[in-house]
Amino acid sequence: MAIAVDRGIDHTTDFDAIAAKGIWGATRISLGLIFLWAFFDKLLALGFSTGRLEDGTIAFFGKAAWISGGSPTFGFLASGTKGPFAETFQNIAGSAWVDWLFMAGLLGIGVALSFGIFVKISAGAGVAMLMLMWLAVLPPEHHPFIDDHVIYSLVLLGLAAVNAGDNLGFGKRWNRTPIVRRYPILR
Repeated sequence: MAIAVDRGIDHTTDFDAIAAKGIWGATRISLGLIFLWAFFDKLLALGFSTGRLEDGTIAFFGKAAWISGGSPTFGFLASGTKGPFAETFQNIAGSAWVDWLFMAGLLGIGVALSFGIFVKISAGAGVAMLMLMWLAVLPPEHHPFIDDHVIYSLVLLGLAAVNAGDNLGFGKRWNRTPIVRRYPILR
């Protein structure tokens, strides 16, 4: 009669691994869509963070829209900042270079995450953007130092760590290109 001995063998089933890959892939796409939605809302004033009037109506493509000359950063940086870095952020509110960097970041991060390419770079850029937004509201409203910016940053780091672009996206195909083989940071 043989006695089975557990020698530290991983008993994770194939289903668990497939489920984890699917969850990371879906999380990557979802976070990409959050960045893309923020881009389009600020570009076109779709009424979520941009374009909602005081009476509750939405001024689609109105003066708040970036395409109509509105600033995607002015409102938040000028009046939504607080804490030790508020004055620094308020001083750059509405600057053209800040608007362009912010919008390019939202679009680039959103597209890269949604399609599963440049995940490591877009995760790093996303963490930088989110941590700047976190600094702008220190201390956060509901906790001494943790808020959604910190949580999203941790998720972005997790996406990069598990190569989440390989799941439910173009990451595997992208990773086989000669440039990515030569420069793995482009994964």
